[in-house]
Amino acid sequence: MGPIAKSTLKTSAVFALRLAVQAGTLLLVARMLGPEQFGAFAAVAALAVLLGTFSTFGTHLVLLAEVSKNPTHREQVLSYAVPTTLISGLLLFVLFLLLSLLWLHNTALPLSVLLCIGVTETLLLPLFVLPATEQLALEKTAQSQLLITLPLALRTLAAALIMLLALEHPLIAFSWLYMLVAVASLIFMKWHIPNAWPAFNQWRIARKTELKNSVGYATLALTAAGPSELDKMLAVKLLPLGVSGLYAAASRVIGAATLPVIALLLSAMPRLFRDTTHNPTRGKYLINWIFASVFLYGLVLAGLFWLTAPIFEWLFGEQYHGLAETLTWLCLAIPGMSLRFTVGGILMTMEKPWLRAAFEASGMGMLALCAAVLVPALDAKGMALALAASEWGMVVIGFGCLSYINRK
Repeated sequence: MGPIAKSTLKTSAVFALRLAVQAGTLLLVARMLGPEQFGAFAAVAALAVLLGTFSTFGTHLVLLAEVSKNPTHREQVLSYAVPTTLISGLLLFVLFLLLSLLWLHNTALPLSVLLCIGVTETLLLPLFVLPATEQLALEKTAQSQLLITLPLALRTLAAALIMLLALEHPLIAFSWLYMLVAVASLIFMKWHIPNAWPAFNQWRIARKTELKNSVGYATLALTAAGPSELDKMLAVKLLPLGVSGLYAAASRVIGAATLPVIALLLSAMPRLFRDTTHNPTRGKYLINWIFASVFLYGLVLAGLFWLTAPIFEWLFGEQYHGLAETLTWLCLAIPGMSLRFTVGGILMTMEKPWLRAAFEASGMGMLALCAAVLVPALDAKGMALALAASEWGMVVIGFGCLSYINRK
C-alpha cells in the first residue's frame, strides 16, 4: 500500500469521525429548530461560511503550497497571513451583516444571531485554519483534519446541551455557543501548537507581490465553497422557509457524505504540488488514479442514498416530511459533486487558481440561472435539479480546462 493510500485511510478514519460529528449536529439542530428556523439559519450560516472562505485572502493556500515545497517558508508566509486575515475578516464581517439585513431579510433572525455567526465564520475560524493548513502541508493530514473537526465536535455538544435543557429560545442560545466553541478551539490550538501563529512583533503588512499571489487563491477558496453554499441561500429566497429548511437538510446530508473525496484529495495534495512541477509523468498517473476512484465512489454513494432516503426522513422526524423525495433527486448531483471537487483540487496543485475560480464561478452562475427557471415550477425538486445541472456543468468545463493544460 502506497503512502497516499495509507494517508487516505488514516484521513478517512478522521473524516468518518467528522462525518459522524456533522451528521449529529445536523440532526440535533434541524430537529431543535424545525424546518422554518433551520432554513433561515442554514441560509445565513451559508452566507457567513462563503464570505469566511475569503477572510484569509488566500494566504492559507499560499501557506499550503509553500510549506509543501519547503517547511522553512512558514514564518515568511505566516508573518503577513495573520494580519491579512484579521483585516480582511473584519471587512467581510461588515459585508456579512449588510447582506444578511438587506438580501436575506426574510429570514428575520435576531441581530445577536447574526453577530455570533458572522464573528465566528469571518474572524475566528479563519485564524484557526492557518495552523491546521500548515499541518496538512507537512503531510500530517489526519492531524490537520482532527484539528478542523474540533470546533465541529464542540458545536455538536453545544446543540445536545441546548436540547437537553429544552431552552425557550434555542436558536439564540446555540448562536452564542457557536461563537464560544470557536474561541475555545483557538485556545486549544495555541496550547497544542505554541507557535501556531507568529508573535505580534513579527506581523507585517503583505507586499503587493504577495497579495497578487494570494488573491488568486482567495478567489479560488470563495468559488470552491460557492456551489456548496449558494444553493441554501437561493433556496431561502425562492422557496417558502419551511420548504427551504427541508431542502437545506437534504443538501447538508449529501455534502457531508462526500467528505471521503476531500480526504483523498487532501492526502494527495502535497505530493501533487511536487509531482506536477518535478515529475509530470508520475503526477499524471496519480491524477488518473484519483479520478477513477472518485467517480466509482460517487456512483456507489448515489446508489446508497437512493435506497436509504426514507431512513433519513425518519431520522429528521415528522416535521421534515418530503425530505426523502428531495434527497432522492439530489442523488443526481453526487457523482458530479465528487468529480468537481477533484477537478478543482487538481487545478490548484497545478498552480492554476484562476482557471479553477473561472470554472467554479461559471457553476455558480449556472446554479442561479437553473434555480430561477426550475424552482418556481418544481419547488424543492427544482432546486435539487438545478444543483445537479450546475455540478455536472462544472465537471464538463473543468475537464475542458485540464485538457487545455495538457495540450499546452
